[in-house]
Amino acid sequence: MTTVRGPDGRPRCDWCRDPLLVAYHDAEWGRPVADERLLFEKLSLEAFQAGLNWRLVLARRDALRRAFANFDFRALAQWGEERLAALAADPAIIRHCGKIAAVLSNARIAAELAARPGGFAAFLWRFAPRSAPPGRTSCPEAEALARALKARGWRFIGATSAYAFFQAAGFVNDHHPACALRAEAEAARATFLPPR
Repeated sequence: MTTVRGPDGRPRCDWCRDPLLVAYHDAEWGRPVADERLLFEKLSLEAFQAGLNWRLVLARRDALRRAFANFDFRALAQWGEERLAALAADPAIIRHCGKIAAVLSNARIAAELAARPGGFAAFLWRFAPRSAPPGRTSCPEAEALARALKARGWRFIGATSAYAFFQAAGFVNDHHPACALRAEAEAARATFLPPR
């Protein structure tokens, strides 16, 4: 992985090659997230990305938010199977029936975890690695999170998608060492790591 110069001349991770990706990189990627709804959204978007590229998912994110009640997992947990056909017919979203069904099924699991002591966010953050060398596609903690979620019935999760979630939600800081955003992301992440 290398860096590219952004529109302001600062170096950024080399995948920042258009305005949509630059905006996502600068404002979100690698920034720690505590909000349970947003964590569920990020996990759901990683499921939608399976077999696709991230730019496509970002381009459809607003439509996915509209279709899935802004990824409010408590609301989605109440939705029944009758919603699947309408969602699968929506041309604005990624119309993969298995991924759509997974969001609804996973919402019920997220709601169950949120009702436990500490909540959904604490459950996820306990898997955050202390450190992970940049440029990886997985780590033992991502594998452990994927196993723990699968054991509860979570769909469309594996070690690679769990690690991509770690990157997106700031559980790891995979900004290139020369990226202008790396130090800022690392300082924010340090405040989120639970004590061990």
